[in-house]
Amino acid sequence: MIRNYIKIACRSLWRHKGFSIINIIGLAIGLAACFLIYIDIRFELSYDTFNEKFDRIYRVAVDVVHPNSTIKTSAAFVQIGPSLQEDFPEVQENARTLGARFLVQYGGAKFQEENLIYADASLFTVFTLPVIKGDVKKGFEAPFRVVMTQTMAKKYFGGVDPVGKTLTLDSKYPALVTAVIKDVPANSHFKFDMAVSYATFLKFRPDVLANWAAICGHTYVVLPKGYNSQSLESQMAAFANRHYTAADKQEGVNYDYHFVPLKDIYMDTTRGGPEFGDLHNMRIFSAIAIVILLIACINFINLTTARAAERAKEVGIRKVIGAARKQLIIQFLSETVIICLFAFLLTILLSNLLLPFYNQLSGKITNTTIFVHGYVFDLFLLSLSIGAVAGLYPAFVLSGFKPIATLSGGLSKSFKGIIVRKSLVVVQFTVSIILIVGTIVVYTQLNYMRNQPLGFQKKQMLAIDFFSDTAVQRRVELIKNELKKIPNVVSVTASRSLPGFGNGNSDSEIENHTGAMQQMLIDAYYVDYDFIPQFEMKVAAGRIFSKSFGTDTSKAFLINEAAAKSLGYSSPSEAVGRKLSQWGRTGKIIGVLKDFHFQALQEPVKPLSISVDPDFNRMLTLKILAKNIPATIAAIQNRWKTLVPERQFNYAFVDETFNAQYAEQINFGKLFMYFAVLAIIISCMGLFGLASYSTIQRTREIGIRKVLGASVSGIVNMLSAEFLKLVILSSLIAFPLAWLTMHRWLQDFAYRIAIGWWVFALAGVVALVIAFATVSFQAIKAALTNPVKSLRSE
Repeated sequence: MIRNYIKIACRSLWRHKGFSIINIIGLAIGLAACFLIYIDIRFELSYDTFNEKFDRIYRVAVDVVHPNSTIKTSAAFVQIGPSLQEDFPEVQENARTLGARFLVQYGGAKFQEENLIYADASLFTVFTLPVIKGDVKKGFEAPFRVVMTQTMAKKYFGGVDPVGKTLTLDSKYPALVTAVIKDVPANSHFKFDMAVSYATFLKFRPDVLANWAAICGHTYVVLPKGYNSQSLESQMAAFANRHYTAADKQEGVNYDYHFVPLKDIYMDTTRGGPEFGDLHNMRIFSAIAIVILLIACINFINLTTARAAERAKEVGIRKVIGAARKQLIIQFLSETVIICLFAFLLTILLSNLLLPFYNQLSGKITNTTIFVHGYVFDLFLLSLSIGAVAGLYPAFVLSGFKPIATLSGGLSKSFKGIIVRKSLVVVQFTVSIILIVGTIVVYTQLNYMRNQPLGFQKKQMLAIDFFSDTAVQRRVELIKNELKKIPNVVSVTASRSLPGFGNGNSDSEIENHTGAMQQMLIDAYYVDYDFIPQFEMKVAAGRIFSKSFGTDTSKAFLINEAAAKSLGYSSPSEAVGRKLSQWGRTGKIIGVLKDFHFQALQEPVKPLSISVDPDFNRMLTLKILAKNIPATIAAIQNRWKTLVPERQFNYAFVDETFNAQYAEQINFGKLFMYFAVLAIIISCMGLFGLASYSTIQRTREIGIRKVLGASVSGIVNMLSAEFLKLVILSSLIAFPLAWLTMHRWLQDFAYRIAIGWWVFALAGVVALVIAFATVSFQAIKAALTNPVKSLRSE
């Protein structure tokens, strides 16, 4: 019996190849889009789950509590991990990490490595990081010991065993390779290419051991299974009192301690970190996946029921010769399942082909193939489920035809599903229009951010990163003068930070409007005398740094308008001359700069201090002319090799780096647009099905109208009007929903656009044009049909 159902179903699908292909492609597109989003979301939710102690690992986070604010951090005190393990038996293990960078050399291979960490040997027992060669415990506790990932081992040593070999760090520190580990999994919240022993950091910075309250890097602890971390948090105040000395305590500053579960770290955006997920975007794409799948199902239902007129007599004859309704339902569901199985196979092909493209758009490698983690089996179950759910309505509708009505030609009177199908089309286009509005808003917001005045000159600024090399710092003025001699180089400045490159901050005391010294954590720039003029930053009050004032390198600070406002000053001039103490350096504010955006426009301009300190410089920035840029870069590179042969020529343009901060939003916009296009395509296929059904139902009416003199354009307008009304109705429903959705999305941006009426007008026009193009194909075809053919049976 089942074999018979399958045979009949295959014959029916083959007989109507056109509709079958459209059905399969429509479902496959919807399934592929949904499947790729599913893989992405499942990857995001899998972060850190590869660790065997996943449910027992916690990161110690310290919040710095000032009288007027609380600063949440993901970091902890250097000594807190070992001290916790000593004081509390429930703390079974601890491990510390801290970001590092070195110029790494072995033989002729020399690279500036940015993705390094300092780490305790216990890191490799706390986290599941399999060892390939060597020993991660023996010898790694000593200074200048290195553990490499497999990729880095190949990069420097090729096929040679690196264990026991010696690297050179920053051209002067020999470091012994003690082990090679597998590459850190892509779904780890922290990643590194090379781990340098934590003892190396302590050798560079022994001062941190003298200050127990020095916040530096991340600390992880392992607690017993099922242990309530809040019990440990409640004991932290007493713990701190045991270890703090009077020298460690800062007036007006307190600390709160938190144990953040490993499962929550990646999604915790409040504390920052090397990498974190976006739960808001995950929810948006989850909704898009569900919606696209819904549209694909609606499209399938519309296309299937559009064939009702063709299959009505088949149903009537089957019922007359004794077929039960249950048998007909099974027959039609068999057809649906077969279509879904073909769609499943096509989805596998599409998904595997599109996965690299999707990875590129999302900005991360979720997976290199779909044939892992049971993804294909999940897709198979989803396909069968859709076949069962989406096929039920058409199966019940088609099997419910009355034999007398179908065999006497009275289908149009007995078939009442037109309202349902029109409702489904409205749902499809409502969702599509929301996605069109969303795409327009996303791209308008991105364009607004990229073209907003930033308060400084970012064009033709070439930054060379020398990574705070002390040898370069000592000769920085000589190097600057030599670089300025190159044709097309206008000026050169040295600094610690640049807009878009990230910057540090400093716990500072600044005199506020009441005359009291206010404690605040403020973003900090360290520059030279040429920095402000070269970047064309504007002064709101006071003066900028000048070599005419000998104390500017030791007792002078600039702040921005945001800092002046946070200190309670009603005008920038009131802040000039006030005291500021930072990093053991006490001086006065000599000027206030107009606010400039040193971070992306998602964030408001934060309080900023600027001071001159040659020992803090990390990079040189050259202002160059726009003409013959490749030749200018080549000349700069040649001069750099002569001046600084020990350092690679690592350069970037300031405007490109600043705009790179929007890469995630740009990728989000592209994905949003592509999914919107897919939704529209699938919706149009559903509209095409409904137009086909309507045309079949009105074949005789069209023939009579043509005989009576109706024009082709008149018939096209008549057939198109009812569908365009559906699109207009969809627009009226979609516009307020789209406004609410995108208005909420824009709240994540400190500087954002207002959603204008033109956005909805454009989305409505686009939807109408696409719908008219879809419907008019069937309408024109029907209008051009010879009336003799449609009326010959009358």
